[in-house]
Amino acid sequence: MYVVVGLGNPGAKYELTRHNIGFQILDRFARKNKLKFISSKKDYVYSEGVMNSSDFFLMKPTSFMNLSGVPVLDFLDDHSVDIENILVLVDDVNLPVGEIRLRKSGSDGGHNGIKSIIYHLQSDSFPRLRFGIGNEFEKGEMAEFVLAKFVKEELIVINKSVEFAVELIEEFVSGGYKLMLDFYSKSKKNFSGNAEQSNLKDSDGSIPPENSKNE
Repeated sequence: MYVVVGLGNPGAKYELTRHNIGFQILDRFARKNKLKFISSKKDYVYSEGVMNSSDFFLMKPTSFMNLSGVPVLDFLDDHSVDIENILVLVDDVNLPVGEIRLRKSGSDGGHNGIKSIIYHLQSDSFPRLRFGIGNEFEKGEMAEFVLAKFVKEELIVINKSVEFAVELIEEFVSGGYKLMLDFYSKSKKNFSGNAEQSNLKDSDGSIPPENSKNE
């Protein structure tokens, strides 16, 4: 059993912002695989499916980002899942726009959502998919930057990288972190987030409008 957790803030105010890229990736995966999110009695929405005979859940906390650990812990109380089988999708200001990095475990890296999950699970031994959102902001302006939307010039890169992230999730829910990492290592040259590469030039330059709604 695998779980993929997308991090973000709830509400229309935060839809399509940089900080909500975890939600956007998970929504894209759900649409591709014809999955719908349903509400729970706690602070999360979820969906479930099967891929290559492997059962998995998708989960989005509906608390605010810095409280993400509470609904993640609630979800794990309701479902028996090994911590190494939880993949968290998270934005990262330390990476260029659209760049994707995988991490098997480790510290929160300054991200409040990851910090909350580590605190409430009392463990940092869960994999993360880190998605670069850039860092073009002045000192003291990070909060405004992460809560802003991507600019038009960035959307070609974002779209292609989100597609790659969806493929990585498909590998993870089919067989875990190692399978995903092997696919990443073989494929990342084609999805490096470099807008100058020819394989990125066919993107329509926009995030599909469906992404503006959390299913």
